[in-house]
Amino acid sequence: MSGYKSISPKTLMRLIGTPACPVLIDVCIDPDVAEDPRLIPSARRHPHSDILNLASGLAGKQVVIICQKGKKLSAGAAALLRTKGIDAILLEGGNFAWRDAELPLVPVAHIPGSRWVTRHRPKIDRIACPWLIRRFVDPQAEFLFVPPADVDDVAEKYGATAFDMPDGDWSHEGANCSFDTMLARFALDIPALHSLAKVVRAADTDQHELSPQAAGLLAISVGLSRQWKDDLEQLEHAMPLYDALYRWARDGQDETHDWPMHGTTA
Repeated sequence: MSGYKSISPKTLMRLIGTPACPVLIDVCIDPDVAEDPRLIPSARRHPHSDILNLASGLAGKQVVIICQKGKKLSAGAAALLRTKGIDAILLEGGNFAWRDAELPLVPVAHIPGSRWVTRHRPKIDRIACPWLIRRFVDPQAEFLFVPPADVDDVAEKYGATAFDMPDGDWSHEGANCSFDTMLARFALDIPALHSLAKVVRAADTDQHELSPQAAGLLAISVGLSRQWKDDLEQLEHAMPLYDALYRWARDGQDETHDWPMHGTTA
């Protein structure tokens, strides 16, 4: 595939947060990042001069290359990847166009790393947070589930960031749960995520009056934890649940259903 292709910020934003999202690679040079140290949600940085070293891991995937203005750096990197058969396109207008459209940007300084650790046997917050990270911050993030007493030591020994711990930095704050904390830290001011956060908070803190969906999320979450004894298997099978909740929050909150009673007889 050798043709020049691009995607608009608006179209890309519709894909971010869904399983259909392309791989986003930001090839901005260091001075450009220093000028505005933020990334488009789920993007990862990689030097434009080393872009071909990513080719083997991108086979069969669509890739969006991002630079500051959507010109020479992204065009060249995408063209190089296309020589290796990668479906690489570029973001129209680059980070500048994204910023000018007032779309969300994640502060680089608030991304602690790709390895996270929390208590084992997750139910709600400890599944919702990994979903959020993988869909909007770091698709390659890995999650360690360990006994509660070992979380801090594992974080120190293995360079992981502890989350959803009573005395941790990435945890509940006041009435908000860890999912809320992550939304704020990652600057993900997205209406659908705020709606989803309300459901997660209500289910995670036993305040079902906050959201009619909370009881359902709790029931399904408990069921998943009973069905899958391995926490990583549980996380993988729960990802589609949160994908669906996000699409409901984004596109389907006004849809209702009822049994058609017209024309029935007793």
